[in-house]
Amino acid sequence: MQQLMYDIDGPRFVDAQGRHVILRGVNLGGDAKIPLSHAGLNPPRDFSDHREVSFVGRPFPLDEADEHLGRIRSWGFNVLRLLTTWEAVEHAGQGQYDQDYLDYLTAVCAKAGEHGLAVFIDFHQDVWSRMSGGDGAPGWTFEAVGLNLAAFDAADAVHVMQQRYDYASTEHRQEERYPMMSWPRNYQMPVNGVMWTAFFAGATLTPDWKVAGKTVQDFLQDNYFGAVRAVAERLKHLPNVIGFDSLNEPGLGWIGQKVSERRAGPDGANATPIWPGPSWTPLDALKAARGLKVRLPVFERGQDRQLKATGEITLNPGKVSIWLNDGPDPFEAAGAWSLVDGQAVVGDEDFFRTRDGRAFDHEYDFMQPFFGKVAATLRSVREDWLLFGEMCPYLMLQGKTFPKPMPPRTVNASHWYDMDILGTKRFDPEADQEADRQRYAFQLGYIRAMGLTMRDEGAPTLIGEFGIPYDLNNGEAYDRWATGERGEQVWRAHAKALGAMYDTLDALLLSSTQWNYSATNRNDLRIGDGWNQEDLSIYSVDQVTSVDDPASGSRALAGFSRPYVQRAQGLIVSMAFDAGDACLDAVIKVDAAIGDATEIFVPNWRYPHGVDIATSGVKAAATHDVKAQTVRVKASEGGLLKIVLTSSHAKSDAK
Repeated sequence: MQQLMYDIDGPRFVDAQGRHVILRGVNLGGDAKIPLSHAGLNPPRDFSDHREVSFVGRPFPLDEADEHLGRIRSWGFNVLRLLTTWEAVEHAGQGQYDQDYLDYLTAVCAKAGEHGLAVFIDFHQDVWSRMSGGDGAPGWTFEAVGLNLAAFDAADAVHVMQQRYDYASTEHRQEERYPMMSWPRNYQMPVNGVMWTAFFAGATLTPDWKVAGKTVQDFLQDNYFGAVRAVAERLKHLPNVIGFDSLNEPGLGWIGQKVSERRAGPDGANATPIWPGPSWTPLDALKAARGLKVRLPVFERGQDRQLKATGEITLNPGKVSIWLNDGPDPFEAAGAWSLVDGQAVVGDEDFFRTRDGRAFDHEYDFMQPFFGKVAATLRSVREDWLLFGEMCPYLMLQGKTFPKPMPPRTVNASHWYDMDILGTKRFDPEADQEADRQRYAFQLGYIRAMGLTMRDEGAPTLIGEFGIPYDLNNGEAYDRWATGERGEQVWRAHAKALGAMYDTLDALLLSSTQWNYSATNRNDLRIGDGWNQEDLSIYSVDQVTSVDDPASGSRALAGFSRPYVQRAQGLIVSMAFDAGDACLDAVIKVDAAIGDATEIFVPNWRYPHGVDIATSGVKAAATHDVKAQTVRVKASEGGLLKIVLTSSHAKSDAK
């Protein structure tokens, strides 16, 4: 097999020549979470077709691949976090892999390689599955463990846009029916509690819960790894496929929670936030799943952004059970609770917290063996693949990090967002950003430290997701675009927010893949990326202009298409870009044994009249390849090399 396009050396990514590499890329794409048949303005309300769906054409039709991949490359990206889902691979049933989809996914990866783009595969999920409010696992996983997915909505066991949003209404934001950014509340609800607890801790908590002769945990994980392996076998010959993600943002289930204690927020035992809406305890969820009516407090955010109880709500008034044939409930059978004369009785308050007097440690007890199994699955196919490791992102808020030891050749692929911007979809470009920048430096610095301490020699960090909503300020930019306004002023708020994020990534020398590029995105508050009203795509069909426009299709190009050192003839010591005067300042510790030059991406649209290159320190010669949008600086000796790039146009104006 050919050598991988990129590898790791301690805390750095490197290329085949040993040059320090910054991987800067994008997630492709948000609409890959859903099959084509469930896209559009009026998707099917139920999921009765879940075995017949197809994801061929996600992220785009193959005949459009060159257009999209060429655009991504021209904006300066060199890596893709390519989304797939367990459902996309194995929707028809256990062990029935969609060969047409695997052919398609392989072709997309090969095309990416033709455009010089590295790829790592992300088996994506959000709140387990489309049928439980997100994406990821196929529908048959519910049936296999004894759940009736057709009853989920009636039992108020999930919060699903297709079933709560009124698509016939002209009102785009329906905060009473389906509040924006409300899909995460599913993590507290019955279906996600059951599935995540079974997936990670079923063998420990419910050892008698068997599916096909295995513990429920082994059944679910073995099938997940089977789907991963099916994809891996198809891609093992492609050197631009450098590895796989472990599993996007894995959930905690009920692990760490008391059975009946109602939490007011994240705590030392469980990091899952309390979201606006009904507040569930595990007992509430188990009761509703069993077919009991439950009454829950409702929390809402005040003007101070703090959650407060504002009332109560009765859920599952129809007393619908989500267990096939009304059960049995494996958690009830294992002693967590019981139903006595119609009343719920707690059997073991610490059922999800302790065993034999020892408190569970989710990362060490459950995630560490999971990471090991993912790595073993991948390396049974190709031993040099990188593992892009992810924990539940909420755990970082508690100061937790990856368990040790992690499998060799693991990358810290943690996620990071400005939660204020993400949650409110508001940003004021006139406001002082100094406090934001300090917060970004602290938070991203902590994530970087997670990688540096992952192994004795350190591990690279690639921020697997970050980004901003483009429907900021109630879609103001879309309204301006619709009236004919053009240019970067339309996207000033977005570019300023993104610029602060990339400034911090540069300062910490972090690799990253921005969320996201969705080929079907539209400037419509109900469509966006095509999933749960999210709208974070750097590309939209509505922004496409002409083939000679480098900004065609982009939103806030100035925020993310910027110069940076892609490969260094040695080690990158520092890197900073000042967007105000288009100046890049970089310092390289040159390794004289490396024969290839430092390569810097320099977007032509930002330097229309060329770029001036100044070097100091060691002797070096520089060239500018306009067609490749690359400055190459070749040092003739070892030592510190300083490189400063400025706009030729700016200098000519000053004369």
